[in-house]
Amino acid sequence: MRQRNTEVRRRINMSNKKYVLTETVKELNGVKLFQIKAITDFGGVAKGDLGGWIENDKNLDWFGDAWVYGNAWVCGNARVCGDALVYGNARVYGNARVYGNAWVSGNARVYGDAWVSDNARVYGNAWVYGNARVYGNARVYGDARVYNDARIKSAKHVVWFTPVGSENGTLTAYATASGEVEVTRGCFRGNLSEFESAVTETHSNSRFGVEYLALIKYIKLRFSE
Repeated sequence: MRQRNTEVRRRINMSNKKYVLTETVKELNGVKLFQIKAITDFGGVAKGDLGGWIENDKNLDWFGDAWVYGNAWVCGNARVCGDALVYGNARVYGNARVYGNAWVSGNARVYGDAWVSDNARVYGNAWVYGNARVYGNARVYGDARVYNDARIKSAKHVVWFTPVGSENGTLTAYATASGEVEVTRGCFRGNLSEFESAVTETHSNSRFGVEYLALIKYIKLRFSE
């Protein structure tokens, strides 16, 4: 009886499968990734279509229309599920989750314990990591860097500027779980007051200091709504 039950479960599990890991393998940073192939029609995917790359079948759910396309890859403990899509050259790894109707594309990176969900879109060269949450109808793109306890539900919760400063980098400001505004710029991460103090100390009245202070003024105005 136990053998029969095991066989029934095996057939049920097989019937739920929408893809297989092919024998096409590549190794990135010491991690072996397998190209996936659809074995049934679902969403915008046809039976026989080759997809992107995953480390194992825990990275991509069997249910829903979730899929990994092209050169995109998912590895580690990361999961893509629901109707979420990962494509382009996107990378999802660590303990990240992409689910709902979320899309991660372009050269975007989602990693650490970050979640991207609902109808959110992360694309371009954006990075979302740490414990960040991007959800609702939020859009994070360009060179934005969002992490730690970021909570981004819509456009009013995040803003970024590039190129700025002496290194022509990107300054990103976003709402956090505590309700504060956090700023990332290069190696700096802190709240808006801490960033303002760092700018005053480092750049004083230089052109870069004036530029940063003008942006800080704008950020305060934007997040006061």
